[in-house]
Amino acid sequence: MEKSLLLKADIREQTGSGHAAKVRKQRRIPAVVYGHKQKPVAISLDAHNLVEGLHHGHRVFDVQIGKKKETIIIKDLQYDHLGRDIIHMDLMRVDVTETVRVMVPIELKGTAKGTHDGGIIEEHTDSLEIECKVTDIPETIVVGVKELGIGDTLHADDIELPSGVKLVSAPSTLLVTCSLVAAAKSTEELEEETPAAPEVIGEVKEETEEGEEKSSEEAK
Repeated sequence: MEKSLLLKADIREQTGSGHAAKVRKQRRIPAVVYGHKQKPVAISLDAHNLVEGLHHGHRVFDVQIGKKKETIIIKDLQYDHLGRDIIHMDLMRVDVTETVRVMVPIELKGTAKGTHDGGIIEEHTDSLEIECKVTDIPETIVVGVKELGIGDTLHADDIELPSGVKLVSAPSTLLVTCSLVAAAKSTEELEEETPAAPEVIGEVKEETEEGEEKSSEEAK
């Protein structure tokens, strides 16, 4: 784990969706800090500094709230409807010596041998929940897919975790599959599979003055 990143927080005196929207327009992310039997505190953080920290693998942050510095981990991130921008965070106070449960992203490594035979790799989950000391939180959990052939799968309990890290997610959690790509069907094949529409006998259609069709029965 990299050295903790220090972020300066602004305390939010108001809460609610309307106020949170105003905070986001200022390029800040609303958040709530809780834990350690202390009262929750509503804050906001600079969006650029936070996202940069996440991109560099930081999972533990020091947050300056007024005159007090808190060590926190991110417990939950909420994204917009496009899944692109963070719109809210839940932050939990921690001590660097304690054991915590966190979600850590999965990183696929290697080229599956099944892809050389027409297969594709499908990722079924992008993170796993683990338990470890705050100082041992990994940036990512590496999942090697090099040996996957067509029809092979990887589950959570197939992954070798770093020392001191315990799996919390269900061992049967499906992570990755290597599947054969179905060949695209030609237009002729699709037409052969599509049954022809049944012919209706005894109904002759004629055009009205407006150009619409109606049956001979309706025309009488």
